[in-house]
Amino acid sequence: MLQPCLDHVNCPHPEGQHRMAYWSWGDPLAANVVVCVHGLTRQGRDFDRLARALVQRSTEPLRVVCPDVAGRGQSDWLPVGALYQVPQYASDMLALLGQLHTAAPISQLDWVGTSMGGLIGMVVSGQPGLPLPAAVRRLVLNDVGPAISWAAVQKMQQYAGRYGRYADLAEAAAAMRALSVGFGPVPDDVWLDMSSHMVRDLPEGGVTLHYDPAIGEPVRALTAEAAQAGEALLWSVYDQIQAQVLLIRGQDSDLLLPSTALAMTGRGPRARLVEWAGIGHAPTLTAPEQIEVLADFLLK
Repeated sequence: MLQPCLDHVNCPHPEGQHRMAYWSWGDPLAANVVVCVHGLTRQGRDFDRLARALVQRSTEPLRVVCPDVAGRGQSDWLPVGALYQVPQYASDMLALLGQLHTAAPISQLDWVGTSMGGLIGMVVSGQPGLPLPAAVRRLVLNDVGPAISWAAVQKMQQYAGRYGRYADLAEAAAAMRALSVGFGPVPDDVWLDMSSHMVRDLPEGGVTLHYDPAIGEPVRALTAEAAQAGEALLWSVYDQIQAQVLLIRGQDSDLLLPSTALAMTGRGPRARLVEWAGIGHAPTLTAPEQIEVLADFLLK
């Protein structure tokens, strides 16, 4: 079965630099690149099934690159919790794209972003003048937009960065599943495989989650007033996006409200909206029918 290669890129931050890990699928010399970026507490291996399907279905050479955003998975942890915010993440993605472009020139760039990864994608796509190797051509926003409901933020404030020790992978997977009911119906074997990349072994035995607890600090520091100011800024960024946009919404999502999704179809890049029943925040993009929608959009 097709498997990814692990690589790293050095990224600057205000106190030095850190290494960000990324998983590469397909042809390492392909000029066509799809970048897939995960949500707040997740990591790049969430996209294994989507990445494998895109590479196998593409009629042209294709690279699919799935980073572990700083503080997650195989990437370094940042020295200060306050750095875990979208501006730093976007800067890291520019460093990643620069390294990829140096190794093999990029002529076509697409982006898939789930939740936080979608916010990063909007920032990268919607700011003219950024040093991108190529403008983002097609952008998938998975259950996220410029406006995020305050109730969803409050929920994230309760769980982000707060986890403990588990006896084994099965116990950790069950705990993560209890927090992830919005992901919808995911087969047990798929969930266990996804969870296997979310944990690390402890020296004293057992496992814990594979991300820096400090990623929750900026989320808990966020106020309703600051969130509202950030929303206005993100709408202005969204309105400048030139890429074709596919907006995925879990029909039961408490983060991307119906009114926001509708507004996104009528302004800026005028996203094409697809809603999936029986799912909240956020679709895992692992089901065959979900992958089919994204493959059709990205590869046609």
